[in-house]
Amino acid sequence: MFKKGITYKKGGRVNWCPECNTVLANEQVVDGNCWRHEKTEVEQKELEQWYIKITDYADELLKDLDKLTGWPERVKTMQRNWIGRSEGSLIEFKVKDMPNTKLTTFTTRPDTAFGITYLVIAAEHPIIDTLIKDLPEKKQKEVRNFIKETSKRTVIDRTAEGKAKTGVALGRNAINPLTGEEIPLWVADYALVEYGTGMVMAVPAHDQRDFEFAKKYKLPIKVVINPQDSKLNADKMARAFVDNGIMVNSGEFDGENNRDAIKNITKKLVKLKAGEATINYKLRDWLVSRQRYWGTPIPIIYCDKCGIQAAPQDELPILLPENPDF
Repeated sequence: MFKKGITYKKGGRVNWCPECNTVLANEQVVDGNCWRHEKTEVEQKELEQWYIKITDYADELLKDLDKLTGWPERVKTMQRNWIGRSEGSLIEFKVKDMPNTKLTTFTTRPDTAFGITYLVIAAEHPIIDTLIKDLPEKKQKEVRNFIKETSKRTVIDRTAEGKAKTGVALGRNAINPLTGEEIPLWVADYALVEYGTGMVMAVPAHDQRDFEFAKKYKLPIKVVINPQDSKLNADKMARAFVDNGIMVNSGEFDGENNRDAIKNITKKLVKLKAGEATINYKLRDWLVSRQRYWGTPIPIIYCDKCGIQAAPQDELPILLPENPDF
């Protein structure tokens, strides 16, 4: 697998228990603490890890679930949700006063793109350094402090339902390619660098998470889909409208059913060279070097001259010592 490129090593953000001195799976993090040491807070660390490239087989994994006769349906549903196949669009945004910088978001709802009122970037996204490097020192410090605090929190904690989302304005604007409108850039805890492109196009009128964030930080709310038999008033909305309906405030697409507008707006983005249809997966490559002695032996040799090399075939399997002294 190593020679075929199916296994590889890269830096990754992991859950780290300072008491166990090892990496934890998300399931081993309970209310921000280690499942084994209940009073030990789990940290977020960047570590070099080994991965198996299972994302190359996402479609195959999904289709073959139907061949698993006798498996409980709830287990297969869990697997489908874990793979998380989503059809959607990539949308590209220019950044004002930064002609060489573009931001790309993935969305399953291109029909709401005329209602974008801000963009959110994950705290760990490397583009943030580029976006803030020429800003006043005070703003840079504010953003870096927020990133530092956010990076200590686990993915589960940051995305938990009912938990207030937090963020900070970056002090820059992007341009909506469909409207030409300027939209502010924010870094927020609910955007994850591991999902999609690590950026979120925020449409508070039609996404509850965006709605709550917009209300908290007094950001604009723009309705672009009305129910079939009524009209929404953004100032009076108690929550986001997430159902199907009729397009409004969307230029040439006004009056269309929003399900039709998904394809039509994507075609418009392609024509503008600002987007394309795509498929995204929640599935991530399998991190296999999480454990220590009791975990998976990885038959790799680190050579000062040759670099990383696979152990010779005739030396496999590599057996660990029976009674190690820790």
